[in-house]
Amino acid sequence: GLRVTVLLTSSLMVLGAGLRCVPVSDLEIRKKLIHGGQLLNGLAGPTVMNAAPFLSTTWFSPDERATATAIASLLNYLGAAGAFLVGPLVVPSPNGTSHLSLVSQSNTEHIKDRIEAVLYAEFGMVSLIFSAALAYFPSRPPFPPSVAAASQRLSYRRSFCRLLSNFRFLMIALAYAIPLGVFSGWSGVLDLILTPVHVSQVDAGWIGFWSIVGGCVVGIAMARFADFIRGMLKFILLLLLSGATLASTWFTLTCLTSVTHLPLTTATLYTSCILLGIFLNSSVPIFFELFVETVYPVPEGITCGVVTFLSNVFMGVLLFFLTFYHTEFSWFNWCLPGSCLLSLLLILCFRESYDRLYLDVVVSV
Repeated sequence: GLRVTVLLTSSLMVLGAGLRCVPVSDLEIRKKLIHGGQLLNGLAGPTVMNAAPFLSTTWFSPDERATATAIASLLNYLGAAGAFLVGPLVVPSPNGTSHLSLVSQSNTEHIKDRIEAVLYAEFGMVSLIFSAALAYFPSRPPFPPSVAAASQRLSYRRSFCRLLSNFRFLMIALAYAIPLGVFSGWSGVLDLILTPVHVSQVDAGWIGFWSIVGGCVVGIAMARFADFIRGMLKFILLLLLSGATLASTWFTLTCLTSVTHLPLTTATLYTSCILLGIFLNSSVPIFFELFVETVYPVPEGITCGVVTFLSNVFMGVLLFFLTFYHTEFSWFNWCLPGSCLLSLLLILCFRESYDRLYLDVVVSV
């Protein structure tokens, strides 16, 4: 049920954030506590990333599900958008690339105090969330909002067998995992990628912020459109992945100024990066809804957990290679349009079906 899962998740986050705030003078012990806190926080990640479709099915009617999935999944991305700003704005840069007045008097102790302030603030926020969930967070509504919400789901074992033997699911799972995994790894080191073209970490942070915020707005709008006109998920994904392919190609060619001679300005970098983030981030809830429709009655949490795991695998592989090839980033940039184009081809070949929606419509009638 949702209540037990959310309470367990938020308690892991509280414990993980608390370990990072323990005032220990021994740096080796402090490092172990921070790593332990990050591990606990990571263990809470699957619920945060995968529970949105389950939440929407449990609480919302068929004509509201895509919108609810988009809000629940994309609001999580706003936290990442805030992270792009909190780092550069609260903690001054040690290498003098920040435009803040704090840089002039920054030193090791000042930076250390600022980092600790961020950690304490995060601990306070997750403690507040845990308290709210403990006070009131029911597992389900008094009456199921749809036939699908009240129907029996497959067991864990049968679910995994169904997923791994469903070629259509594997196709659409790769279409999601490859570009989103590459984009997550790429955006995580965006400041390093933009440093050779003389973009500061603050500007890189604003680029990441607006790309995520734009993705949230467009994603919710697209999901609302999908609720109004059902059976259009594949068409919406084709539009979004086409835009992502064009935007990522534009950004990559812009960075190769010595070859392409395209204008390299702050405006072009901002526009191409933000458009890329909007197209890819807004595709997440549409993908989630299509996954659930394709493999129903496999539980939503298992389905989205598998595809999120695949996405993290691709991100991890990309970052692994980055540890060896970190002096030049053109290959990293080319991974973006390549992954988006591959995803677009997979979606074109995908045959969509709406098993959950069919059950709701037929049985209700």
